[in-house]
Amino acid sequence: MSELDAKQQRIAAVMHESRKIGDAIARPRSESTLFARRLPLRHLLLAGIYAVTLATPLAGCKSTADKKAASPATVEVAAVEAKPIRLSDEFNGRVVSINSVDMRARVTGYVDEVAYREGDSVKRGDLLFVIDPRPFRDALDSAMANLEREQAAATFANIQEKRAQRLNASEAISQEEYQNRDSDLSQSTARVHEAESAVATAKLNLSFTEVRSPIDGRTSRALLTRGNLAQADQTVLTTVVSQDPIYVYFDCDEQSYLRFQDRVHRASGVSSANPVRIELANETGFPHVGRIDFLDNELNPSTGTIRARVKLSNPDHLLAPGLYARVRLESTRAVEALLVDDKAILTDQDQKYVYVVGPGNLAQRKDIVTGGMADGLRLIQSGLAPGDKVIVSGLQQIYVAGTPVTPTQVAMGSVAASSTAPLVQEARK
Repeated sequence: MSELDAKQQRIAAVMHESRKIGDAIARPRSESTLFARRLPLRHLLLAGIYAVTLATPLAGCKSTADKKAASPATVEVAAVEAKPIRLSDEFNGRVVSINSVDMRARVTGYVDEVAYREGDSVKRGDLLFVIDPRPFRDALDSAMANLEREQAAATFANIQEKRAQRLNASEAISQEEYQNRDSDLSQSTARVHEAESAVATAKLNLSFTEVRSPIDGRTSRALLTRGNLAQADQTVLTTVVSQDPIYVYFDCDEQSYLRFQDRVHRASGVSSANPVRIELANETGFPHVGRIDFLDNELNPSTGTIRARVKLSNPDHLLAPGLYARVRLESTRAVEALLVDDKAILTDQDQKYVYVVGPGNLAQRKDIVTGGMADGLRLIQSGLAPGDKVIVSGLQQIYVAGTPVTPTQVAMGSVAASSTAPLVQEARK
């Protein structure tokens, strides 16, 4: 008889004694007490020792046998392919109007009328406010009357000067008198010019009583209503902002700026060669197209960014100033890149890695460096090569490298082949 068979017989004996103890516990109190008194204490202790000692090697034998009998993990794999993509960078931006005007009163007076409906779109020259024009109309009448008086005086001085010329020709007037009359004509002419300037100023002030929009745009609420005093060049009556075209400002990080400059250089210095697309918070697919028309002359050393601006048309006035916007800066040239299904990528602390099927259908770990997304797939910057069979499904069955697998070939993602290269957002540190 082998040692293993002897141990199994001893375990069977101990289990037999244990069943007796269970039966005794189920009996009435008197019967279980009598049975317990008959059972030696050493039998109970031996039962526990044998159960622990003999069960351990048997359990180990069973676990080893299970491992040997375990079947390979069933997984799905997809081959890595190089595909043409167009690189892009994405940034956060804000919509800003090209023209924003604070409508201030240019003369002091009381508001007589609010001539527009708040929030409406207006054209250049549309009337917005009327300041009480009566004092300015009276000032204009006074200036015109003074002008007429000075013109009359100048006319008389001109007649006197011509008479003096005739008398001076016949030497019937002294030179001093002749020069005095010539001086009177000059002074009268100057006073006429001064009166004309006063009339022009009075007319200008009278026109300022009608506050008109200097641009096409949309109005804000009226900050002053009828009967309130407006101080010249101080009081803001309302604001008007332009809507079409529109600006989007964004801050570009240093790495993206260098890539952008490189693309501009390759495109013969034409910055518009890099398309720019915009989307609002509730949009997808970046439906608005614009161009960069301004790039600041220096980077902000405290943030490591540089301010840039996109100009785009806004005929439906959807892009309102102040809105949050996403800006995508695209490259014009397609490059070959490796794309992998994002669900195949695992993380070990700060290291990204995937499992690939190696020789003998064994799972092998490969550390990778990832980039942005392109049509649902992740850009792989390094760590993989075309043709690598990446495990994309069944990863929960793989605990360590070297696990045997049974692979099933599937397509990498669901990217449809097309003539247009997909876009990918580059990773920025």
